[in-house]
Amino acid sequence: MEKDSKGQGYITHVVRAFLSVALFLAVPSWFGIGQAGAAESFVIAASPSLKGLLERLGSGFEHTHPNVRVKLYFDSGLQLRQTIAGMENSMVGQYFIGTGPINLVAPGGDEVITRLQVKYYVLPGTTRSYAVDQLVLVVPESLVEAPGSFEALAQGRARLAIAERTRTRLGAQTADMLRASGMEEVLKGRLDVATDGRGVIDHVLSGQADVGIIWGDQAVDQQQRLRVVGVINKGYKPTVHSMAMERYCPNRRLCEEFLDYIQSAEAQKLVRQAGYAVPPASGR
Repeated sequence: MEKDSKGQGYITHVVRAFLSVALFLAVPSWFGIGQAGAAESFVIAASPSLKGLLERLGSGFEHTHPNVRVKLYFDSGLQLRQTIAGMENSMVGQYFIGTGPINLVAPGGDEVITRLQVKYYVLPGTTRSYAVDQLVLVVPESLVEAPGSFEALAQGRARLAIAERTRTRLGAQTADMLRASGMEEVLKGRLDVATDGRGVIDHVLSGQADVGIIWGDQAVDQQQRLRVVGVINKGYKPTVHSMAMERYCPNRRLCEEFLDYIQSAEAQKLVRQAGYAVPPASGR
């Protein structure tokens, strides 16, 4: 559908976003799901890239809060900002304090959180860091004689698959790490460049490359086919993931409990199981 103007396109997005959230919240009651109707809905607006991790954390929180049902609403970073801005500022989605549809916001990286804080779309002082991306070295699960470490890779002749540096955050982090460690020159002629993380996985599994560098959560998703032989935690700036309370959060006490939970020992175990590292600081 063509947009007549930038303003009209934005309004269309706001209306669609509001209706999407409303539909997302209303569907369980339409189908008569008694358990969901009896429980309090707890909505987290998040980046799709965090789906696996947030599902783990949501299930863990529900285990300790049996009367709460965590629901995840996914959208990209830019659209997430537009969705929240639209619901708070438009006549379609105007809410009073404490009656909004979203409890927490969990974008893919802290840059979006910062922008939301500037606009006062999330409450100041509520941001909590809970996970950090980490690069890992992977080989095919079936390949017995694959390099067993980054050092072994440097000394051998194996080809390394990496993501393209200018197109993806994964590629940029990998390039920074290779430069900082001096491996870029060592591996010259043995680097196999893929479009993105999925491309790296395809190149490794097809035999086009012997080893690949991807994120830890991608390795967890492919654990039946790939084996992690090393974790790389130096030479690049990892992405920190945080959550914050949406300004019109309908239950601030429950939001605070969830924010405390994601920094608990139990939640940190789930974060590591999902392939992420735990932030060194609490984020408070």
